Amino acid sequence: MNTHSHHAHPHPDHSRAFAIGITLNALFVVAEIIYGLQANSLALLADAGHNAGDVLGLCMAWGAVILARREPSERFTYGLQSASILAALANALLLLLAVGGIGWEALHRFTAPETPASMTVITVASIGVAVNGITAWLFHKGGHDDLNIRGAFLHMAADAAISLGVVLSAIAIMTTGLLWLDPLVSLVIVIIIADSSWKLLRNSTSLALHAVPKGINVSQVKTYLSGLPGVAEVHDLHIWAMSTTGIALSAHLLMPGGHPGDGFLHTLSHELEARFRINHATFQIEIGDAAIECHSGCGHHGHQH
Repeated sequence: MNTHSHHAHPHPDHSRAFAIGITLNALFVVAEIIYGLQANSLALLADAGHNAGDVLGLCMAWGAVILARREPSERFTYGLQSASILAALANALLLLLAVGGIGWEALHRFTAPETPASMTVITVASIGVAVNGITAWLFHKGGHDDLNIRGAFLHMAADAAISLGVVLSAIAIMTTGLLWLDPLVSLVIVIIIADSSWKLLRNSTSLALHAVPKGINVSQVKTYLSGLPGVAEVHDLHIWAMSTTGIALSAHLLMPGGHPGDGFLHTLSHELEARFRINHATFQIEIGDAAIECHSGCGHHGHQH
């Protein structure tokens, strides 16, 4: 007998954070283009291009949140929850591409130092610290439990760090006259961001490949299920991520005493969520009838319906 148990619960709505973040960053990109053209600053125009990529990253993450809420259909029987995993993966790749470009530029500037940043660049970069810092703060809390939101947070935190690096290195160069401080600060920031981005890429790739989500111990789950009243054996246990917040489980429970009843399964679904964050469980109850051992021509297989 197959028994399905799904305990749904509301997830935080980040729509407000996305709307504010996208609006602030889009306005900042426009400002950078205007001032970049006025000041004839290639650095500002390049940063505008980079920030436009971040607006795209935020849009992808928000789009995934919206898609994840879509009702299941005959074609997509789980709905589109896994869109959040794909968005986290795409954001990780975008981040690594961005830091790769910044790192390459920094190495180039060691051999060919550029003119120190003007006050216009410093002013605009300072605004960038504020805009990206505020946006990152909006996603900070949700980033602990949701890999898609963590991708959005890392994108904004990375931008805030890059803008801060522009400001600090410009002030340091004005004070000391050492032009190599600019690429050095850039490289330090790149290393920090690359580390976080690599972890995001690794975790999102694992979820996309249906690995057991981080923080869940399969042995502990099996031990818990095996210790339930009436359960003689647990096999075919699978645990995977349906989205960056939803975790599914399927298992066969051998219960010689017969089906335990809906109350048992309802309590079990609550316990799995409370103990292991698993919120979508499907169980096949087996009573151990010898007829199950027959693969063909046995007629009745001893399953209760």
